[in-house]
Amino acid sequence: MPTSPAPLPTATSPSPKRSVVRDVAFLRLWCGTTASGLATWALPFVLGLAALERTLPVAELGLLLAARTVGFLAAVPVGGVLADRHSRRAVVFWSGMAAAASAPLLAAGLGRSVALTATAAALAGAGQGACRPAFQAMVAEVVDADRRQQANAAMTLAVRVTTLTGPTLAALLAVLLHVRGLLLGIGLLWLAAALVPGRGTRSAPPAAPPRASFRAEFADGAREARRHPWFVAGLGALTAVIFAGYSATGVALPLVSRDRYDTEAVLAAALTAYTAGALAGALVIARWRPRAQGWAALAALAGYGFAPLSLMLPVHPAVVVAAYVVAGLGIELFNVPWFTATQREVAPDKLARVSSLDFLLSYGLAPVGLALIAPAIDAFGLRPVLGICALICFVAPAAAALTPTARHFARATDNPL
Repeated sequence: MPTSPAPLPTATSPSPKRSVVRDVAFLRLWCGTTASGLATWALPFVLGLAALERTLPVAELGLLLAARTVGFLAAVPVGGVLADRHSRRAVVFWSGMAAAASAPLLAAGLGRSVALTATAAALAGAGQGACRPAFQAMVAEVVDADRRQQANAAMTLAVRVTTLTGPTLAALLAVLLHVRGLLLGIGLLWLAAALVPGRGTRSAPPAAPPRASFRAEFADGAREARRHPWFVAGLGALTAVIFAGYSATGVALPLVSRDRYDTEAVLAAALTAYTAGALAGALVIARWRPRAQGWAALAALAGYGFAPLSLMLPVHPAVVVAAYVVAGLGIELFNVPWFTATQREVAPDKLARVSSLDFLLSYGLAPVGLALIAPAIDAFGLRPVLGICALICFVAPAAAALTPTARHFARATDNPL
């Protein structure tokens, strides 16, 4: 018997969206980002191993890490401009190749030439910094709008996994390989980051009049950011939380673990709990769509305040560990909607520059907080400083939530939900 044809999909019966994990273009981008994350997190650990083996003087270790940070901060705005000016795939390729080239230079100069190793470390940081805004912008190219929250959750999940596995893999391989061999392995990871991602839909920007200077183009990206009050407010809150919260974690947590609990186990457990919370947050936000996504994200970001608060009070170690689970959970419940909203709201031809401004301010000021918190503790005491850090973490997101467009991380006339 003949049968009637199946009805075409309509607005009331939409065809199901394919999961991002089945999207080859996204998987290639995800693998490239994961490789860059492994290389990024492994390098400080490998350099630390070199210091332990006395291949690298401790003073030189600090110099190399500082050079890497300087290279990162210098390259982030340049990478954002280039990724909006040219093909983002090309920016990923050349920044990955630059970071890959730094590995053999580090291996050759280790313990022999401070100038060579410092230059190589700066080059590694520059490659890392230049690829970050390009990777972020490429998500919007290879994934349609309806699946970007799931895609961003997968990307941030990769970051958290590499935070754990990068140093661990380096430690395991150190049993078999010399430090120089590990550095060459990091170079191979950067090669993968450069070569694996495929082309996005925007292989090159449309024809345009002669380009302005880098400074003028970056300023144009800053103006685009200011067009979105929710972005300015959210970035201010994120910068404040990272400045205060990460400083407490980096400096005060080891002190409290040693002096109050007389064991390094609390330090290890808290850092592990933070990563576990972040992994859980990425899994939750891959599918959760709160109605007021901006308010929900900012409330989650404020959860980082429980970390310095737990260090301030004489509580059981389990409370400290639980506070760091909440902090990790909250940071990812903020990050994923934040990235997704930026990709949705910002003009596509300025997305990389706005993303680079995000990375430059939020993570660029973190070293300043780390440098200031130890003298502040010496001058005012541990508990008052931690109290101020907790207050900043709670108040900054609450203040950002008062911005009218912050409720949905969208323009006042647009409710994405």
